[in-house]
Amino acid sequence: MVVVGIPSSDFKAWSESSDAVLAALRSSPLGLSREESARRRAELGPNALRAQRPPSRLRTLARQAKGPLVLLLVIAAVVSAFTGDLIDAGIVLTIMLGTILLGASREYRAERMLLELRARVRSEITVRRPNGPEQTSTDELVPGDVIELGAGTLIPADARLLSAQDLFVTQAVLTGESFPIEKTTVVVAPTAPLAERSSLVLSGTSVRTGTGTAVITEIGAATHFGKLAERLRLRPPEAEFDRGLRHYGYVLMATMLVMVVVVLTANVLLGRPPLAMLVFALALAVGLSPELLPAILNVNLAAGAQIMAQHGVLVRRLSAIENLGSIDVLCTDKTGTLTEGVVSLEGAYGVDGQPSAEVLQVAAINAALQTGLANPLDAAILVATQPPPEVVKLAEIPYDFVRKRLSVVVRDGGGVRLLTKGAFQHLLEISSELPSGQPLGEVERAALSERFEAWSREGLRVLGVAQRSIEARPGYRREDEEGLRFLGFLCFSDRPKAGARQALEEMARLHVAVKVITGDARLVAEHVAQAVGIDVQQVLSGHDLDEMKDEALWHAAERTQLFVEVDPNQKERIILALKKTGHVVGFLGDGVNDAPAMHASDTSVSVDQATEVAKDAADFVLLERDLDVLRRGIEEGRKTFVNTQKYILTTTSANLGNMVSMAFASVVLPFLPLTAGQVLLNNLLSDIPAIGLAQDSVDPEAILRPRRWSMSLVLRFMIAFGLLSSLFDLLTFASLWFLFSAKVSLFQTGWFVESLLTELLIAMVVRTRRPFWKSRPSKLFAGLTAGVIVLTLASSYIPGSSRLGFTPLPLSVLALVVGISAAYVLTTELLKRRLLVRAADEAS
Repeated sequence: MVVVGIPSSDFKAWSESSDAVLAALRSSPLGLSREESARRRAELGPNALRAQRPPSRLRTLARQAKGPLVLLLVIAAVVSAFTGDLIDAGIVLTIMLGTILLGASREYRAERMLLELRARVRSEITVRRPNGPEQTSTDELVPGDVIELGAGTLIPADARLLSAQDLFVTQAVLTGESFPIEKTTVVVAPTAPLAERSSLVLSGTSVRTGTGTAVITEIGAATHFGKLAERLRLRPPEAEFDRGLRHYGYVLMATMLVMVVVVLTANVLLGRPPLAMLVFALALAVGLSPELLPAILNVNLAAGAQIMAQHGVLVRRLSAIENLGSIDVLCTDKTGTLTEGVVSLEGAYGVDGQPSAEVLQVAAINAALQTGLANPLDAAILVATQPPPEVVKLAEIPYDFVRKRLSVVVRDGGGVRLLTKGAFQHLLEISSELPSGQPLGEVERAALSERFEAWSREGLRVLGVAQRSIEARPGYRREDEEGLRFLGFLCFSDRPKAGARQALEEMARLHVAVKVITGDARLVAEHVAQAVGIDVQQVLSGHDLDEMKDEALWHAAERTQLFVEVDPNQKERIILALKKTGHVVGFLGDGVNDAPAMHASDTSVSVDQATEVAKDAADFVLLERDLDVLRRGIEEGRKTFVNTQKYILTTTSANLGNMVSMAFASVVLPFLPLTAGQVLLNNLLSDIPAIGLAQDSVDPEAILRPRRWSMSLVLRFMIAFGLLSSLFDLLTFASLWFLFSAKVSLFQTGWFVESLLTELLIAMVVRTRRPFWKSRPSKLFAGLTAGVIVLTLASSYIPGSSRLGFTPLPLSVLALVVGISAAYVLTTELLKRRLLVRAADEAS
């Protein structure tokens, strides 16, 4: 279908004039009307790489049914039916269906919850309409929409530039170029390679400096970024927790394979029917596996995301929740985190330190006429005063992170002037005279610097203001910022937050070291840091970092809590140095200059008011920029990790012990200790309480330290508790065989009850480091466990249970299995104190 106003796919916008591109798109420099944009969106769909389909129950069921465990169950059912054991086949199929339905229902709810959370994090951009500019969601853009670009803008689609003023774009994600590339409206050849299409800005890249307007030419999967993503399907780096789960899966699969081969071989050598033994061996393999792990993991993560959202932390990537709980170092800027984030102009002063109306007026003109990234300093200036109406802007030299200043060229009653404001030292370097016309010598520079330092020690942020006369001409560049007349200072205040000190103390209680990384001047940063209780004895500046080799920084970064006057690349170096020394690092940033550090960190956090580049790089978005909000997020991340680990540890150890016991008993007994159907029923019932683990309560001391995946902990836990479980299983076997001379149905019933009771009770014991009677589980987990225990004790007395191979247990046998289960609980509690607490401490 041809959409009206959309050029053909071979239209090369970079090689056509802007007028020709607008004509082909049936648009104008004022953009599309809302109605036309909506019409095109209805035909083309959203501006997304892939249209995000809403969760589907059928698709979720299909995913659950594709797992290897389901395949094992199907094989077991087919083999059972083939041998004529239709009851076992029916049990296996029923359990398979129950497992699929249970996992699918929980996963579907988790997907719905995640979709609702993602909808709360919207990326927006300024789009032009005939009746004026407005903010719109980036996924609503269509070809023909005209967007406004400024420093920090994440470009949401491929677009042809209509205007550009000192516009530099970082496009390494597409072309690999390390440095920002200047973009202009100049037409280039149709055959120009991607990197040389200077009139085209591309989806996924970001504006480093400058301003511009551009008309959208391609959206979604039709963009260069979309085509690259379709070809490569690049996956994000594997998180530590995901890597641990993968290794855990390898161990389980290897154990299951060995168990199937050994059990099948041993029983066939004893002359037992091969097909029946294959069904039993497969049932053991399924019984060993924690088949609800994907569902439990999804539910845990979704529940954690929901709780975090209630506390003001939106999760953009679910698997990052465990990483947030693992961090032991948090790097953050000071503005808005340690301070109120509300900047006010304390005063405008001349070179003599006295209030100056001229300095304030020049600053107001500069702030009002600049078109780059909005910032609170300009807003504070314009609250204090407004520029005179007769001033006409001729040009702008935008701010960048190297010069750290911004200039506008204006015409007013004083002729044509270049007005500059920016970082004091950077402005002083390009100034050559005082307001009186006196040359700016070393003595005068020293006096100005001393005044700057005095204000900075009081916690004020100080900018410089300068100007010079300049001739009118078509364009101006950075080189024109020279020989300026230094006019004076702008002093801004941003008070420390009232709760910042307490938030830092709470972070310390959680064993998270907070390190401040700021581009602000040393004296200002030290004043704020001291006010909130941060140690400033060891401070590193950007200059210090330039002089340091990486090896020296590795050691210095650990001991330093305050980094000042740093640039974006240095922020990234600090993060990498901390990671090199074994720390799990979180980074809280909100600006375009924070994006490299956010990508380098283990967990990145931004705020809802951040630039689009920062929000796009973040794993989490804070609705309120507050360390205490993030502290609650860290606690929820640790709770989610702990509850996920509970399921893995309890299920794996209990399952391993029971399956090893049955494998051994199948060889030494003249009959199977449990039928294949009984094995699977045991496994299903023992997993039901695990549903409550997602919302289980967590002991406060369990979240005091960072949580990390430890494969050695899992293996030691499996072996120690699995062997202990097997010992009590063998005790049950011996008691049933020698004390009660139990026949097949009595033996299988008695051991079914004992094995299921021990699996249910061990979860109560190992869910906490405390004595289990001193830690209260959640109502859901306790209720489900109690319900399954009652069902287990009553299972042999339920009408129709004989079809499952059960027989009513004599009270003496029931008392025996209950007594053995109680002894097992007490022994497990003793072993936990020796093994689990020590191993968990090592893991943390």
